[in-house]
Amino acid sequence: MVPVSFTAFGAPFEFAGQDFALSPGRALYWAEERALIVADLHLEKASWYAQRGQMLPPYDSRETLSRVADALRATGARRVLCLGDNFHDSHGPARLEPHAAGMLDALMRAVDWVWITGNHDTKDTSAHAPGLPELVVRGIALRHEARPGEMSPELSGHFHPKLRVTARGRSVARPCAVASENRLILPAFGALTGGMNAADPAILAALQPARTIDALVPAAGKLARFPLWRGAAIP
Repeated sequence: MVPVSFTAFGAPFEFAGQDFALSPGRALYWAEERALIVADLHLEKASWYAQRGQMLPPYDSRETLSRVADALRATGARRVLCLGDNFHDSHGPARLEPHAAGMLDALMRAVDWVWITGNHDTKDTSAHAPGLPELVVRGIALRHEARPGEMSPELSGHFHPKLRVTARGRSVARPCAVASENRLILPAFGALTGGMNAADPAILAALQPARTIDALVPAAGKLARFPLWRGAAIP
């Protein structure tokens, strides 16, 4: 596979001294690690709802895994880092239908695959491998939920941030990342994941202490920044 062209895959930016690209498809590519980072897959969410009488098309896991495969082909990534809430519930791995299970098996054979556990997961989030509570790579902590008060570089998920913008009388919501100076919350990657307003107090609180907090939206190979919060010390 050919290494990623940042502008072809997404919007390039620097974080914690490393080169990353954020794609419109909600994946993050880490150049130095040749790693694809995704958060909140929530595999088998549709089947979880079906058990409770709300019938949804049962193909969300196929769609999500297909999008992972597309991102791997686009980037040439050799590693996938999943930042928790990998399945929608602890019984999700057992509900994977054969086609989706085969897709996941093939992906995990093709690259180094790391599961990090989230609040929807158990330690054995996958039938194939145990999950880790967190992982530190090149001084960057990868975990499911941002740790309030954290001062070191951090990548996380959990909140499913979306930027809501009103223009010309129309309201538009787009998945986005949310960043402070040294911490980044990724958008949810899964096909059936909803979203929380990026400016929600819970997200802003999770990234404290901070001087600035912005929503990051990739568009046409560039990264648009939308201010969400500014500290009192910022002129």
